[in-house]
Amino acid sequence: MSRPARSTRRTSVADRPATPPVPVRELTAVSADGARLHVEVHGADDAPVVVLSHGWTCSTAFWAAQIRELAPDHRVVAYDQRGHGRSPASPGCSTDALADDLEAVLAATLAPGEKAVVVGHSMGSMTVLAASARPGFREHAAAVLLCGTGSSRLVAEALVIPMRAGRLRTWLTRRGLSSRAPLGPVTPLSRRVLKYATMGARSTPAMVEECARIVHACPRKARYSWARVLDRVQLDDQVRELMVPAAVVVGTADRLTPPVHARALAAALPDCHGVTELAGLGHMTPVEAPGEVAGVIRELVVAYGQLRSPGNEVGVRIEEGA
Repeated sequence: MSRPARSTRRTSVADRPATPPVPVRELTAVSADGARLHVEVHGADDAPVVVLSHGWTCSTAFWAAQIRELAPDHRVVAYDQRGHGRSPASPGCSTDALADDLEAVLAATLAPGEKAVVVGHSMGSMTVLAASARPGFREHAAAVLLCGTGSSRLVAEALVIPMRAGRLRTWLTRRGLSSRAPLGPVTPLSRRVLKYATMGARSTPAMVEECARIVHACPRKARYSWARVLDRVQLDDQVRELMVPAAVVVGTADRLTPPVHARALAAALPDCHGVTELAGLGHMTPVEAPGEVAGVIRELVVAYGQLRSPGNEVGVRIEEGA
């Protein structure tokens, strides 16, 4: 089921604090290989649970708008991917490691059998796909939201280089995304480059500044190491293993993971809740359309986020009028 492209309400700078609220608690989840992951928990313990998994070069700060929107009536768990934010770097960079990390976060923050709506953006959504068949994921996932992502051919399908598809465009894209060059401080030029590559033309200066500060804070080694992983991502089989309801969100102007990926996901998912195409928006949909993304999360919580007794492996779907 595909939903038509729609415009989004623009928010003022005052509406968009660049940092999340102070968490109720912080903890460290330890992954299968010993990697330590910084985890934040917001909201009340007895509220419906939402788990947020950010993308390449980002951090928990990327979810500031969704945390502020959802924390008053949800328990929101956000964590830094290994090598990002406050999670130390680890030599183990792979999609299997991403899946291990998500399982570790779920085990550290949810009771046995407790369910959550799991939300990913970009590499965070690939994390969800990589974990789709894992017992720990299936124990805890009631539904998922995949924002701005794909399951394979990421470099070949990217539209960052404005030229016809072919080997030269793929080579130039690969060189650009996997550069070892330091990003340095945020400058007017770096803002323009980041906006062109990752955001829609109508993104406000505050949105661009927010994303630029988050991306530039990512350590160079982590940025390069994970770029090499993304270049080789092949998760098509894992899409078909994602048995819980899954919604997909994409910006129609996304140059990094263009809508062709979202439509392929929708066609392959066993239980697609729907595809939302956001008109004129780019790759950074949680920042560019904070209300729209939070709205889809709330929709999933209402429809699928109710809990069964511990030990059940699927969430309860609430039909209208039930």
